[in-house]
Amino acid sequence: MSSKVTSQGHIRCEHQAGLARVTIANSSKFNAMSRAMWRELRAVFEHIQRSPELRCVLLVGEGAHFCAGGDIFEYAAFRFQEASLRDFHENDVWGGLQAMLDCDVPIVAQIAGNCMGAGVEMASCCDIRLASASAQFGAPIARLGFPMAPREAALVARELGLTVARQMLLAAEIFSAADMKGAGFLSQVLSVDALATQAQATAVRIAALAAQAARLNKQTIRALNQPLVPENRAQPAIDLISNEASSAYAYAASAEHREGITAFLEKRKPVF
Repeated sequence: MSSKVTSQGHIRCEHQAGLARVTIANSSKFNAMSRAMWRELRAVFEHIQRSPELRCVLLVGEGAHFCAGGDIFEYAAFRFQEASLRDFHENDVWGGLQAMLDCDVPIVAQIAGNCMGAGVEMASCCDIRLASASAQFGAPIARLGFPMAPREAALVARELGLTVARQMLLAAEIFSAADMKGAGFLSQVLSVDALATQAQATAVRIAALAAQAARLNKQTIRALNQPLVPENRAQPAIDLISNEASSAYAYAASAEHREGITAFLEKRKPVF
């Protein structure tokens, strides 16, 4: 299966010998995710989930970067109205991330260059993460005047740990691959030249193992993690990240939200 190429970038999926190679492709923007790409990501991983012949997924970015975040040049069209902002995060973004989380096929991430915002979120959905020594990680959206959406923040905090998540979101800190391995987020840090070879070898090794066992192991591991949005509404802490959190997107029309994105588009420092 290969998704349709669009002017806004695309998600490419290629199969061979039980291995699916999924490429985040928007290289002119360091593989930033457009709305169309989020929808394609969902379709690709739903297809992989339905394909019993697939035994492992290798997720990569096209060229020198994994994913630099969201495509900010699209943001002014929908971010300043609460309803359209909610639709973007809860349907486009979370639809793609949920499809990755629901996928029973093991996912290996090959992370090079920038892994920011949306890149960190997609990497958080992967089972094994390898990165080049020069990779950088962050979610500096505080500079753009908006928070990470609740379910996305819960996902990232679960995988990075609260200490790193707080530094990343509250202080807009950028972390090295060594930092992220120390935090337990990465399995391996490799040279730029060795990354692709080792990531491919890892995916091939997984693909050669028992496929049913891998899918069952993923289901068990998923069950061990507290669900991000459980049906049991008796858990008030989880209610904060539920889809019905009434105030989660009320900042849509706020001055600092508009200023952060406008300043980025105008290539100037924001004034908050």
